[in-house]
Amino acid sequence: MKKYLIAGLLVWLPLALTIWVLTSVLGLLDGMFGWFLTATQAVLPASATAPLEMLRRIPGLGLVVTVVALLITGIFATNIVGQWWLRQGSRVLNRIPIVKSIYNSIKQVSDTLFSSSGNAFREAVLVQYPREGAWTIAFVTGKPGGEAAHHLPGDYLSVYVPTTPNPTSGFFLMVPRRDVIELAMSVDEALKYVISMGVVAPPLPAAAPALAAEPARN
Repeated sequence: MKKYLIAGLLVWLPLALTIWVLTSVLGLLDGMFGWFLTATQAVLPASATAPLEMLRRIPGLGLVVTVVALLITGIFATNIVGQWWLRQGSRVLNRIPIVKSIYNSIKQVSDTLFSSSGNAFREAVLVQYPREGAWTIAFVTGKPGGEAAHHLPGDYLSVYVPTTPNPTSGFFLMVPRRDVIELAMSVDEALKYVISMGVVAPPLPAAAPALAAEPARN
């Protein structure tokens, strides 16, 4: 009986969690879209609110509107006119005392993470943490800079060590490159490995036998 219950749980649990995540995201987007409709109705005459109220009843419309808005924004931001307007908007935000600190911090992080020319979170590595001899998966985020780099002689890497099973929290480390072992697995495979607490291991690459024959670095 216990074996069959566990087998049934393993079948339904991933499907149930997937449906729950998707419905939560759709609910969030529909809620944001509903808030936008409410704000629009507040400034429009009463005769124009009826069509907007009909849009509120269409399920999933918030997701469609969000995707379309992102596409339009991306097209606008990649041409000369759009870039000029974005620079003007950034200048306005940078003149607001509290807003400029929050905006600049978030913008620097997002530009680093999502830039196609950046190296953040594009390589999975092995590092010794939290003590020597204990290894964990980390993600290279770049190299130390500023005053920290001035006090670290030699070749160092900045890495992010995610927690399990929630990889959105973790630890930022600056470690010597010689103490880092590069992995052939992709970032997606490494994230699955971390989230599953080591249960879902990625397949061995073709060069795995040769890599396994090498002695571990200290």
